[in-house]
Amino acid sequence: MNITFIGGGNMAQAMINGLLAKGQRAEDIQVVEINAATRRRLDEKFGVVVFEKIAPEAIEHSQIIVLAVKPQQIFDVARQLRSWVDGKIVLSIAAGIRLTDVAKQLGMKCTLVRAMPNLPALIGNGITGLTYYSFPPKSVLSQEKIRTIESITNAVGVSVWVKDENEMNAVTAVSGSGPAYVFLFMEALEQAAAELKLPKNIAHELVLQTFIGASRLAAQSADPLAALRERVTSKGGTTEAALASMARDQVREAIVRAVKAACERARQLGAELGKQ
Repeated sequence: MNITFIGGGNMAQAMINGLLAKGQRAEDIQVVEINAATRRRLDEKFGVVVFEKIAPEAIEHSQIIVLAVKPQQIFDVARQLRSWVDGKIVLSIAAGIRLTDVAKQLGMKCTLVRAMPNLPALIGNGITGLTYYSFPPKSVLSQEKIRTIESITNAVGVSVWVKDENEMNAVTAVSGSGPAYVFLFMEALEQAAAELKLPKNIAHELVLQTFIGASRLAAQSADPLAALRERVTSKGGTTEAALASMARDQVREAIVRAVKAACERARQLGAELGKQ
C-alpha cells in the first residue's frame, strides 16, 4: 500500500510510526510538509520520502491520501489535490471539518473519510472515530476499503465507525476531548493528595497507577462500569463517603453538561469553518 500524508505534524508522525511498526515500507510513504526542519526530522527518524509541496510525484502512486493539516488549511489543500484524487481514498483528520465541505473542494472523485483520533494515539493507545461521505448517494464502503482505512487508523490504536457524520461531534466531545477530562481528574486527585500531605512523587505514582489499573480492569471485565464502582464501595466506608460528597456537588451531572458543551462547540466549529 502506498500512502501520502499532507502534513507531517505530531498525529501524522504517530501514524507513520505505527505503520512502520506493523511492517509498512518507509519507501511507500510520502509526506508533503512545508516546514524544512520537520522534513529533516521525518527523513532522519522514519526514512520516508518527503516533499516540500504538493506535486504529482508525491500523489500519483498513492492509494490513500491522509489530510493531516490544520483545519484552516484543509480547503486550500483540497483544491490543490482536486486533479489527482480520482479513485483514491482521502482520509481527513482535520478536527471539526465536515466532509460535505471538503467534498465541494475535491470534486468528489474519491472515497472521502473523516477520522477523529485522540491524543493517546501518540503512544499507540488511541481510539479513532470514523465516518465517510456517501458518493454516489447511499453507496457503501467495500470491506477492502474499510480494511485499508483501518490499517492506518488502527496503527495508533483502535477504531469505531459511526453512520452519521453528525455523530462525529459526539465522538469529538467524548474521546477527542476526553483525555483532557481524565487529566483534569488526575490533577484534582494529585491536589487532594498534596493537601493531605503526601509527598509529590508518591502522589503522582498513586494517581497514575490507579488510573492505569482501573482502566485495564474495566477493559478486561465483562461487568458494567457501575458494577465495578459498586465493588469498590462498601456500606459506610471511605469510598461511599467520597461518592456521597461528589453526588452532593453534582459531579456526574457536571461532567455530562461539560461533554454536551464540547459537542455543541464541535457543531459550531464545523459550521464556522465550513463558511471559509
